[in-house]
Amino acid sequence: MSLYDRIGQQYTSTRRPDPRIAAAILDALGDADSVVNVGAGAGAYEPARSLVAIEPSWQMIRQRSGRPSLVVQASAEALPFPARTFDAALAVLTLHHWSDWRCGLNEMKRVAHRLVILTIDPRESDHFWLTEAYFPEIVALDRERYPAVDDIASSLGPCRVDHIAIPHDCVDGFLGAFWRRPEAYLDPRVRAGMSGFALLEQDVVDRGVARLKSDLESGEWGRRFGHLRSLDTLDLCYRLLIAN
Repeated sequence: MSLYDRIGQQYTSTRRPDPRIAAAILDALGDADSVVNVGAGAGAYEPARSLVAIEPSWQMIRQRSGRPSLVVQASAEALPFPARTFDAALAVLTLHHWSDWRCGLNEMKRVAHRLVILTIDPRESDHFWLTEAYFPEIVALDRERYPAVDDIASSLGPCRVDHIAIPHDCVDGFLGAFWRRPEAYLDPRVRAGMSGFALLEQDVVDRGVARLKSDLESGEWGRRFGHLRSLDTLDLCYRLLIAN
């Protein structure tokens, strides 16, 4: 069973595209007329052009809200298309869910002329207060699941790597979205849209949530991290790779 068949029933209640991140992705796609979105999930960040979505989880497919694109239930490692079918292949925060990310990237390179990939760099994931102070277990998970950006770039060949700063009011509820709104992480509905939490044992989640709640109530979070409330954006190791 796909992870998101198990945890994705209410995914779109907290996960929807942030327009600033969407603009960066659309810019990276350039003038591509045909796009395959690999690991497409519920369809966030898909351009309004000729598109095919590849998604293994039926729970995610059923939440696509009638998007006018062809959806194929398949895996990144075996894309069911001839070579050079698409102008571009897109993969948004999905490589860490693939069984073989190198195979998946080779498939993307086979079927498309341009690749656009949004991911995180796991070597820098412990710089975030949430994982540093409350959920270090997520750092360990990320370093197991996410390929290093340098390794992705090496697999792609010549490519551009852009740093994607996360806005303080990001509307897409991924792990780093609430860096200036710490109270949000106390809400189980918010955490339900984050695979890092879904993969932790419940007692680990409960302990971390209790520490965060206590620090917010005592003012300790503010003393340690309150300076972040004056920032508009923060670099939390999200990276956009573009290869032709």
